[in-house]
Amino acid sequence: MHETVVTVEGRFEHHHPAERGTVVLGVGFEGAERDDVVRRTTALHARVVEQVRAMHDPDAGPVTWWSSDRTSVWSHRPWSSSGKQLAPVHHAAVRVEAKFSDLARLAQWVEQVATLDGVTVQGVTWTLTEVTRRRLTVDARQRAVADAVDRATVYAGALGLQDVRAVAVAEPGMLGDVTGPVAVVESTGSLRAAAAPADGPGLELKPEDLTVTAVVHARFAAS
Repeated sequence: MHETVVTVEGRFEHHHPAERGTVVLGVGFEGAERDDVVRRTTALHARVVEQVRAMHDPDAGPVTWWSSDRTSVWSHRPWSSSGKQLAPVHHAAVRVEAKFSDLARLAQWVEQVATLDGVTVQGVTWTLTEVTRRRLTVDARQRAVADAVDRATVYAGALGLQDVRAVAVAEPGMLGDVTGPVAVVESTGSLRAAAAPADGPGLELKPEDLTVTAVVHARFAAS
């Protein structure tokens, strides 16, 4: 019996609230006196690290992991609007990262530390725990295959064919087709930050839901 080949893409997406947030801070100063800039940066860095260490507990949180780079020190000589080179400006900076399992505590701490002179909140990266990510990935892959079967069945039915059997299932690009998206994608989402009014509650940090997407390409024979 003549068979018709049906090739489809199956897809499924999970949307899940963020479970971890990693804050990235820049700590540093600039000024005319190198020693003063380094001293102020070192003192502020020690203050920030002391706060992070006080919250650090790998199992219970609220900070499950943190890191800090060495202090970088450099200088440059700016130019005036008239084209004259001015006296050197000295810089000192250090990067601090802290991963929070308690997102409410993360927001509270960011609100507090952001008010310190010399601290810049460079961003927050939102993620899932490894256990959740694996669970959602497995389920999304299974549902993506089921979606491919449903699509192939519908297309075959539209052609008046009833018997549909799988010939090949693969990640995108592995059936010889044009390469598509990767098989599993975890979107880190985006950050919504709203500054509170002066007489209102604190800074609100709300991540968008994270997306775990599975994509498969499948080929079926229908008759």
